[in-house]
Amino acid sequence: MPRKNPRKVRISLRKNRQKRPRLRNVTREFHDGEPRAVDRPSVERISGKGDLTRQRTIITEEGDSGSPVRRAVDETTCRTGRVLSSSGLHCIVADPAAHRYECTVRRLVRTMSRAERGAVVAGDVVQFRPVDRDHGVIERVEPRKATLGRGTRGKEQIIAANIDQALIVASAADPPLKTNLVDRLLISSLKGGVKPILCINKSDLVDQVRLQPILGMYARLGYDVVLTSAAATTGIDDLKRLLRGHETVITGQSGVGKSSLLNAVQPDLRLETDVVSSWTRKGRHTTRTAVLHPLDFGGWVVDTPGMRQMQLWDVRLEEVEDFFIEFRPFVPGCRFPDCAHTHETGCAVKKAVDNDLLSPVRYASYLKIMSGDE
Repeated sequence: MPRKNPRKVRISLRKNRQKRPRLRNVTREFHDGEPRAVDRPSVERISGKGDLTRQRTIITEEGDSGSPVRRAVDETTCRTGRVLSSSGLHCIVADPAAHRYECTVRRLVRTMSRAERGAVVAGDVVQFRPVDRDHGVIERVEPRKATLGRGTRGKEQIIAANIDQALIVASAADPPLKTNLVDRLLISSLKGGVKPILCINKSDLVDQVRLQPILGMYARLGYDVVLTSAAATTGIDDLKRLLRGHETVITGQSGVGKSSLLNAVQPDLRLETDVVSSWTRKGRHTTRTAVLHPLDFGGWVVDTPGMRQMQLWDVRLEEVEDFFIEFRPFVPGCRFPDCAHTHETGCAVKKAVDNDLLSPVRYASYLKIMSGDE
């Protein structure tokens, strides 16, 4: 192993406020006839000072040239662990012997400035310092290899880290199948370096002949597709084959049966489940936080809360076309080299849709993404 070279670097910390508050409300006092603003002490500002800069010097270590810089920790007191779940400042971390620790996150780790929400997520590999047999403190989060994320409140929300597959679960009915959400999850998976797999659950609620066009559409694009029913236990063996030996995040709309499928795959998980609301026909959030579970037959799965909308993160509009691989044979035939395939005349993609050479369902998803509709 290459020798680690410690060095000092300056890092930015998250700002706990954007503007310095005024000592008193000078404007209101001025209008109410109180002491005039010009008579107030000069230390009181009418306007805020602006953004406050917070930085700190830390000791880091680096390996080979080009490898990411990491905060140095005392390896004689720290252990490597895998985050099983994270909720606020508290995490459950498993060490290599599968012993679980309830850990807090060191203040420096959680206040470091970053583009994504949440310093620690399920699936992270961390260095933690045990303080007793069952408790510890996370000292460092190792660089993530592959992630599934989405945009929320102007930042990226990492749903799960260090995974190699994303099982995108949709339901044949109750709630209805949303291909636009499926397409967004496909894009997010590919963007994060994760292999997507499509699972259509609750297949016992509809005539399966009606599902064949959807299944065929995604299968022709090269995606693995599995048809299941957690209630009827059909397709479970096929699902286990796809999960075996992999680290998979289970994601999809609320109420599609993600936890029910995992209970069917491994009954001793005993995950909480619920039924779809009879009023809104939408799923209820029974899974509150992402949790990493080991599988008896090999591999790991991350059970995640359901979602009702999916905002893509770090995907420019001009990139969207690349994720719709069926467009590629037709793009060279477009009249304009920068054709967005939305409103332009002479668009070969639009013509292919009109001639039933491209799926109108997928094209509708493309138009929603390009319009910014979540």
